[in-house]
Amino acid sequence: ILNRVNGVYFFRFHAFSTFRMLSHAVFTRISDNGSSLPPFNDFNLARSVGDLEETVLKNRGATASIMNLERLVFANQVHGADSIIVAGDRDNGVEPAADSMTGDALITKIPNIGLCILTADCQAVMMFDPVKRVIANIHSGWRGSIQNVIGKTTAAMKAEFGSDPKNMAACVGPSMGPCCGEFINYRTEIPEYYWKYRISDYHFDFRRISRDQLIAGGLNSKNIEISPICTICNPHLFYSYRKETVTGRFVSVIAMKS
Repeated sequence: ILNRVNGVYFFRFHAFSTFRMLSHAVFTRISDNGSSLPPFNDFNLARSVGDLEETVLKNRGATASIMNLERLVFANQVHGADSIIVAGDRDNGVEPAADSMTGDALITKIPNIGLCILTADCQAVMMFDPVKRVIANIHSGWRGSIQNVIGKTTAAMKAEFGSDPKNMAACVGPSMGPCCGEFINYRTEIPEYYWKYRISDYHFDFRRISRDQLIAGGLNSKNIEISPICTICNPHLFYSYRKETVTGRFVSVIAMKS
């Protein structure tokens, strides 16, 4: 579902639209008032790609304002499978806006905090348990995917908050599609278990891997929605590292209302 607020364009998922206590958005790179200059134009949210610090903070402020959130939480994403439990106002004195917490999944049950994942071809996997009122946001690139970061995050939600995956919904954001998921060196990069997801000599369907990992974790297939948009095919909408190399990162945000 395409939305435009204050000149900023973002998408929302149908699967999350029925949960009134949930707020979420997948922001595009497009903003009528975007602050980021080329090659990061227009709405880059990453501080580590070469964009101006003040520009990134301005874009982050606009994101929080559009979603009416008190705080956005970012992590230092490292293509791993570790999760971070966002448990307090400043999490043991660490300011989350500084991207200083290292991990590739964020989990919380605190309202009015936006869990943010930055991507440019990787998947952002947003999860919601409406019974225990727990949310998660996962950075799942191909390296995280073969480590099953999705399954490990689902297990962490069960262990920390008693979440039952049968009650959970999940949405996977725009990412590298099977049309462009080429891995020439897959025999040395990707474990043989995942070779069954090849759709041609060198192309892999990582969206199907994510769906299978969510179902294996206990989610019902009817509660899973995966964006069909390929970021590599649509660099006018979303940043794509594979297409552009030097580029920005777009953000996917999930939060609960009070």
